[in-house]
Amino acid sequence: MHTVIETDIFTKYAADVWDEATYTEFVSYIATNPMAADIIPSSGGCRKVRWTRQGMGKSGGVRVIYFFTVHDCVVLLIVYAKSKFENLPTHILKKLKDEVENE
Repeated sequence: MHTVIETDIFTKYAADVWDEATYTEFVSYIATNPMAADIIPSSGGCRKVRWTRQGMGKSGGVRVIYFFTVHDCVVLLIVYAKSKFENLPTHILKKLKDEVENE
């Protein structure tokens, strides 16, 4: 099991889209399966995984953007409802990742 770190923006949005049980289930899953999602092209190594939202399946659920560090940590960058965005622009993903790496 890998260490999972959340950005402030992830924590804020996760509270808006998940109940505590769904949040806990996701964090447990990603901690044991950090390579679960494919790398988003041109994102600097960010990955996008689809997850359910209470009362909806994966297709109406949320998307989580994260990356897996060389130190075996999973960094959760952002979570958002699919209805808001299908894909976030890669320059935004790179910026989020760079901000975390430069802290």
